[in-house]
Amino acid sequence: AAVAPLTPALVAVDIGRTHAAWGATSARGRGEFAFNLDLALEIVAALRDRGFAVRLINGDGHIGSLQARPAAAEGADFLLSVHHDSVSAFELRPWIWEGRELDYTDEFAGHSLFVSRDNPDTARSILCARTIGARLQHMGFVPTHKNARRRSYADSALAVHYYDGLAVLRHARMPAVLFEAGVIKNRTEELLLRDPQRIARMADGIATALAACLRNGVPAGD
Repeated sequence: AAVAPLTPALVAVDIGRTHAAWGATSARGRGEFAFNLDLALEIVAALRDRGFAVRLINGDGHIGSLQARPAAAEGADFLLSVHHDSVSAFELRPWIWEGRELDYTDEFAGHSLFVSRDNPDTARSILCARTIGARLQHMGFVPTHKNARRRSYADSALAVHYYDGLAVLRHARMPAVLFEAGVIKNRTEELLLRDPQRIARMADGIATALAACLRNGVPAGD
């Protein structure tokens, strides 16, 4: 008898922030949403290249609420929310860039990952977060550990943190991870985070990791 083809896993990719509430402003005055959009679109393409079905959330930058993001992911096998990091206001220094009064910090740089213990599948969320972190470090990307000042570790070596109250993670009905790609207030890292080749390379690493986790990872509940 003929064997029916397997249905590809569906990954929801959420673009953090919106046009109206763009999040942090980078050291050179670019809103976080623009960074999130660039990286998320590359992740979507890389996942599709690996045979995943992908649902882009907040593609127009006008999603209504934080709770609307996981609701829009309903039915997906995994949710990845894409963000870029900042620092507290007291850690910033003023500077002038192209005539604009802006602020920066060069003290912190690097990516980090977050999961929620209120998510219904915390174990798979942690597994996929660890897989992403391991793959990126293998590729030479360096994480930040600044978030350990406020968020406990799920995996200290791979910069995976618990952030139980995050709405996009705790309201998701599927495994979910929030990824912070880097610190846009860092003047050097900001330029890296805007580089198309580096963006594509980071997206490739994330997609490779998700393929390993979702296709070969430990089944939920094991």
